[in-house]
Amino acid sequence: MNTIGSSPEALAAHRDRAQQDYVELVERGLSLDLTRGKPAADQLDLSAPLLALPGETYRSAESVDTRNYGGLHGLRELREIFSVPLQVPVEQLVAAGNSSLELMHDSLVHAMLSVLPGAASRWVDQERIAFLCPVPGYDRHFGVCERLGIEMIPVPMTDQGPDMDTVERLVAEDASVKGIWCVPKYSNPDGISYSDEVVDRLAAMPTAAPDFRIFWDNAYAVHHLTDERVAIADVLAACAGHGHPDRAFVFGSTSKITFAGSGVGFFGASPDNVTWLLGNLAKRTIGPDKVNQLRHALFLKDEAGVHAHMDLHRAKLRPKFDAVLRILEAELGSTGLATWTDPKGGYFITLKVLDGCAREVVRRAVDAGIVLTPAGATHPHGQDPDDAVIRIAPSFPTPEELEQAIAGVTACVRLVGYEKLLADTAS
Repeated sequence: MNTIGSSPEALAAHRDRAQQDYVELVERGLSLDLTRGKPAADQLDLSAPLLALPGETYRSAESVDTRNYGGLHGLRELREIFSVPLQVPVEQLVAAGNSSLELMHDSLVHAMLSVLPGAASRWVDQERIAFLCPVPGYDRHFGVCERLGIEMIPVPMTDQGPDMDTVERLVAEDASVKGIWCVPKYSNPDGISYSDEVVDRLAAMPTAAPDFRIFWDNAYAVHHLTDERVAIADVLAACAGHGHPDRAFVFGSTSKITFAGSGVGFFGASPDNVTWLLGNLAKRTIGPDKVNQLRHALFLKDEAGVHAHMDLHRAKLRPKFDAVLRILEAELGSTGLATWTDPKGGYFITLKVLDGCAREVVRRAVDAGIVLTPAGATHPHGQDPDDAVIRIAPSFPTPEELEQAIAGVTACVRLVGYEKLLADTAS
């Protein structure tokens, strides 16, 4: 039965049942957190051997003393391990500090304060700087733009990636549009992987700005949730093939591979872009934490070691995603009140409720002791024009906590949804 078409009497009965369920939910006194896609403790335990590494070994494969200054490019053996997963040639891959977000932030700051390859001037000297933001998207991308005063232009996502007709029109007509944020594999939060056509169009499209950049945040390059290892097209190769070798900045990290916050971030780009970044980095650091890079290289060993390690993560994550999907289907599947994604990888499930309901669902959940990512966080400035998208992060709670939390969320969705439908019928 689809309650969207139900009579007012039936809707009222559904609402009354949802109210009772919600009262019982509040009385349970829960304290649960689904806000961020953090690895759970048992996932972090998978990398416990890192704590004993590198032991008495402190020289890299090239006999670099990792205890000392220098080596801004990062250890070659670690770059070799991640070259194929990130689709970046070893010489064009930089291994840096612990965070890809740090590299994205700094790349924007450097673009503001120094002249990018292909640019006529620093961005800070130009009247307006804007970025395209596929939505729903990653709130921290939006936060960096907001901090730096970069205007954000929302672009709809499709099941193949960003709406390329819109993207191509905007970049062709406006030279102040300097870039686009992309999470190309298992995107945050929808889990969409970009099609080959989308990647090719991003690489080929004419842009009014000669210094246009694709910020290619490949955060979930190896974060599969099924036996299928989804592959995406090589954006650097595509850009070079279309005569735009400097167009893409590729980012990645080990943050959800080993220890979150104690990993290694990566930057990949054309040789000219790498030279530009290293020249700027040299003003702020004498070198990255090479000891940490060495321990990661020793622990992961090679690309096969990365995939084997991620299979262990998948064994812990997949049951949690399955539990969320099972509960959503059982509690909401026949109601017409919500839809949700079934991702093949990444860290999130997107729950889409009736327009105008997301903020109220999140508020009711918080009042019941279930903290969710704020409604609107998936859009620039926290403003979802439809007020419909809620990001679910299943990874951090225990399985028992997760099931309680999702069951509670569905109670909030039913209550708010039925209230809205009743109000609509009365208006």
